[in-house]
Amino acid sequence: MLFGILIALIPLFAGYLIKLSNKTWLSWINQSLSLIIYLILFLMGSELAQLDDLLSHLTMIISSTLLLFICTFGFNMIFLLVLDIVLPWRNSNPNNQSLTSRFKMILESLRICLALILGFICGLMPLSIWQYNDLASKVTLVILLVLVGIQLRSNHITIKQILINKVGMLTTLTVVFSALLGGVVVSYLLSLPINTSMAMSSGFGWYSLSGVLMTEAQGPIIGGISFLNDIMRELCAIILIPSLIKRYKLTSLGLCGATSMDFTLPMLQKGGGIMMVPPAIVQGFLLTLIMPILMSLLNYYF
Repeated sequence: MLFGILIALIPLFAGYLIKLSNKTWLSWINQSLSLIIYLILFLMGSELAQLDDLLSHLTMIISSTLLLFICTFGFNMIFLLVLDIVLPWRNSNPNNQSLTSRFKMILESLRICLALILGFICGLMPLSIWQYNDLASKVTLVILLVLVGIQLRSNHITIKQILINKVGMLTTLTVVFSALLGGVVVSYLLSLPINTSMAMSSGFGWYSLSGVLMTEAQGPIIGGISFLNDIMRELCAIILIPSLIKRYKLTSLGLCGATSMDFTLPMLQKGGGIMMVPPAIVQGFLLTLIMPILMSLLNYYF
């Protein structure tokens, strides 16, 4: 239990103590993060392949993922739309830029899924190397969190900037509250412990970390459901942003979750204007920081 808490918090904060300004090093960290994400998902897929009674587990994983996604993403959408109606945030897009290709971004997300599928296929092979899966996952996770911490610190975001940006803080609170509320509903629908279902709903789109943290705490089935839920969130956000962003900017921002700081940031900027950038970075930063802490607390202390 203690290791589960430490593996999520210590590496992240250790990395956050390191501030880099060298562009070459920052570029290397970004590339390394991409490779590590693929490796983590490969290992997760291989672990799923070694489950007993695999077919029935896959059926349960798919149905549970759909239910979790409908509740968490659905509650996010409802609460954010209400927020947009009650407190409309208007800003123009002076650049009038065309949006980033949705098809290209969807393909990028699907490439992530291919790493999981490849790991699953390889995991079906009776290789002795799979006995080291657990150790490899822990070591890879620690490296990932250290690099994420460095990346967060190197974005030059101060506590003052976070507290001043009310839009980013408001969408963050709305996303967290509504996602956890969806998790409460899921606990009743799937007859799961309420802390487990709330932990599953607290990935906020950070699929690589949510999957591995839930796998460490609850096993590969729950980890697989968490991962698929968050990858579906990213895909749906990419599809919906171009249609929503002109009229419902807060909704578009909130649906991106933790990816608003990186992957979906170009789409938010081009569709909503330069004023979307500060709250998008603040929201991504906060959710990236909150997610491992909240998920670990829900898994190990409640």
